[in-house]
Amino acid sequence: MKQIVLLFFILVSQLATAQNTLRVEPMNWWVGMKNPKVQLLIQGENLRGATVTSSQTGIQIVKVHTADSPNYLFVDLLINAKAKPGKYPLAIKKEGKLLHTIEYPLLAREANSAQRQGFNSSDVIYLVTPDRFSNGDPSNDVVPGMKETSLNRAAMYDRHGGDLKGLINHLDYMKDMGFTAIWNMPVQVNDQAKESYHGYSIGDYYQVDPRFGTNEMFREFSEKAQAKGIKTIMDVVINHCGDGHWWMKDKPFRDWINMEGKFVSTSHRRESTQDPHASAFDKKLETEGWFVPTMPDLNTRNPFLGTYLIQNAIWWVEYASLGGLRIDTWPYSGKEYSAAWAKALMTEYPNFNLVGEEWTSNPIIPAYYQKGQKNRDGYVGELPSLMDFPFQNGLSEGMRGNDKDWGQGLNRIYEALANDLVYVNPGNLVIFGDNHDMSRFYTQVKHDVDLLKMGMTILFTTRGIPQVFYGTEVLMANPKSTEHGEIRGDMYGGWAGDTKSAFTGQGLSPAEQDAQAFFKKILNWRKSNEVIHTGKLMHFGPVDGVYVYFRYSVKGKVMVIVNKNSSSVDLSLDRFAEILPVGARVRDVLSANQSSFILGKTLQVPAKKAWVLEVE
Repeated sequence: MKQIVLLFFILVSQLATAQNTLRVEPMNWWVGMKNPKVQLLIQGENLRGATVTSSQTGIQIVKVHTADSPNYLFVDLLINAKAKPGKYPLAIKKEGKLLHTIEYPLLAREANSAQRQGFNSSDVIYLVTPDRFSNGDPSNDVVPGMKETSLNRAAMYDRHGGDLKGLINHLDYMKDMGFTAIWNMPVQVNDQAKESYHGYSIGDYYQVDPRFGTNEMFREFSEKAQAKGIKTIMDVVINHCGDGHWWMKDKPFRDWINMEGKFVSTSHRRESTQDPHASAFDKKLETEGWFVPTMPDLNTRNPFLGTYLIQNAIWWVEYASLGGLRIDTWPYSGKEYSAAWAKALMTEYPNFNLVGEEWTSNPIIPAYYQKGQKNRDGYVGELPSLMDFPFQNGLSEGMRGNDKDWGQGLNRIYEALANDLVYVNPGNLVIFGDNHDMSRFYTQVKHDVDLLKMGMTILFTTRGIPQVFYGTEVLMANPKSTEHGEIRGDMYGGWAGDTKSAFTGQGLSPAEQDAQAFFKKILNWRKSNEVIHTGKLMHFGPVDGVYVYFRYSVKGKVMVIVNKNSSSVDLSLDRFAEILPVGARVRDVLSANQSSFILGKTLQVPAKKAWVLEVE
């Protein structure tokens, strides 16, 4: 019933907007929020000088702000603590004449919405490019009136037709595989002339791209995923929009876009935001420069834009019942604003989780932004989690490198984890072997299935929150190039007529079937293993291509042995006496029958294998 009421109120608001040629954002809000304030963006013809009044006591109009453009008003509302859900009329008048009436909906929140649990170290995240996963509704492949008018699966950078219905259709596959959270690349409107498929050039922050579906379908996807034990993580972009965004034709303020609205490339010198010796020039160029000419850089120092972006994120959390947010290009929006943005979200949802993208191999840089970090310059970060690119770099080089070279091979993984001393909470970092912006992990390890399995075993058993790029479980690769369009290839079986399917197993090679079975087994084991979720990590320096570590707590103990050698190794167990009892019984959790055996003084470890042993 609540969903029906919500849909009704939004439709009423959108209808009023259409009839009165007004845009009102956010389209609705909720009673009972911790922050009782909301600021409406109202766009319409010649609104400068207008007043806004309300005849109901549930809300109070605190202030009406004009903009540089005469076609905007920004209205500060205060929602009474005793306000009830319902429609609240707002009257817009100018020179004594009634111009518009808005029936603004205030809705009831879902039960325990404020205490919603965000993704955490018990989860494994599945990263999906929606356009490339599954085409569940061919009728929305091409939408009249949008700039990109064709669909061509043979072209790497054209749209391929994947959509929300396709994701909904395969939720059972994700559940059966053992994934417990899904991060979709952005699904909002991207009305760009080309390369709109990836989603990062947002043209409307409040509307799902019709080629993916509708707002209601995104909420349906999230709710159905939640019913299967899968959290939805929305990809958020606060640094830039697309040049096709509706406000680019009439910006509210002259300083809405950085660099006076003209393209100047960012330096990508991310160290400058923390560098005690950095010049003002470098700092400005890093945070105010644009990525590309088609992605105008948003000026988050403008207080109205800053509030707009915070409210938009909160709106989606409430509307779609989200379990987390992934924030694109975290440091580029300016570190003071980014911290304020994160604080606003985490104040409203104290058990939630946010993960920011900071692409660097230097762990000091992401550690700077994590909540609780004591920085020498006094900066207070508010971001709970970051993408652990330093670990990704170590994992990739660790699998590819020669273990006979000093400091290389598995030592790179050891060193990456040893650098955890700089993090406040390394267990809340998101770890991964690849993502949508880099070569697939199977390609990184030169299409060696054994190396992929070893790398993924480490990923699923070390500290942190693992993330897997869709298709890794069936050995998807990018052998021809490092082009993003190839990296973000079509999921096997996502389109009618595909001769190969990850979802049914049709046409998969024996190696692909074996890899998929491996993922399914280890992920479903991990799902219920609290020691892996929250246990401490103790590792021992790699010796001769063998790396051993333990996860342990009062709940139990897990021993992981990684042997990269092309032959079996007789591993002496004396070195692990401080944590491994003499004569301990262990269970091989990945073997066909999960056999158990008692350890002696040595253990023969099979070639090119990662062994996961529960110590009983």
